[in-house]
Amino acid sequence: MATVLVVEDDEFVRSAMIHELGRRQHVVRSAGCALDALREISQAPPDAVILDLGLPDLDGSEALRMVRGISDVPVIVATARDDESEIVRLLRAGADDYLVKPFSGDHLSARLDAVLRRARSAPEPRMLQVGGLVVDVDRRAAALDGGPLALTRREFDLLAYLAARADRVVTRKELLAEVWQLTYGDDQTIDVHLSWLRRKLGESAARPRYLHTVRGVGFMLSAPR
Repeated sequence: MATVLVVEDDEFVRSAMIHELGRRQHVVRSAGCALDALREISQAPPDAVILDLGLPDLDGSEALRMVRGISDVPVIVATARDDESEIVRLLRAGADDYLVKPFSGDHLSARLDAVLRRARSAPEPRMLQVGGLVVDVDRRAAALDGGPLALTRREFDLLAYLAARADRVVTRKELLAEVWQLTYGDDQTIDVHLSWLRRKLGESAARPRYLHTVRGVGFMLSAPR
């Protein structure tokens, strides 16, 4: 059971989500606009937020950035647009996951359960080193050649998972299951985060140093040779 904040201005859709989540034993709070949602999050942080992008007072991405300014609460955004630029924009703005409208109650529940599992999982304290890359899993900090890396939560999780399996090929399916805690999903999400991670490591897919693509199989993190 979790406390979930539903941010949706459409009363019919909001009521349907409240009913569905309540049926699954979650405690549900709701808000019809972004400013009310921000007050809810700052005063009594929920375990997760489902954020509609079509709010009457603020653009959804702006609302998401404001949420990220006050809380690290998992956020699932709901959007009516299913295209690459929209997905990338949402992930860049700090979304943990997304739902494309219309979606079923089962789909909503599966996505929510996944982000809650990720948020509640406690990593084993350990220090990982691959060449000049150091990942402190306990402190959730990483450095490259002595300089700190500014990583998002998901980028860190991805890097830590690959670093713990250095010199081993990790498949897309494994990343989706272990990092995103999903049994199915869009590979595009993985590609976007890998691209951002490569950029922060000072490399590219065409000229890799640490993060290598094994075509048709998956990815491998290894020290430069």
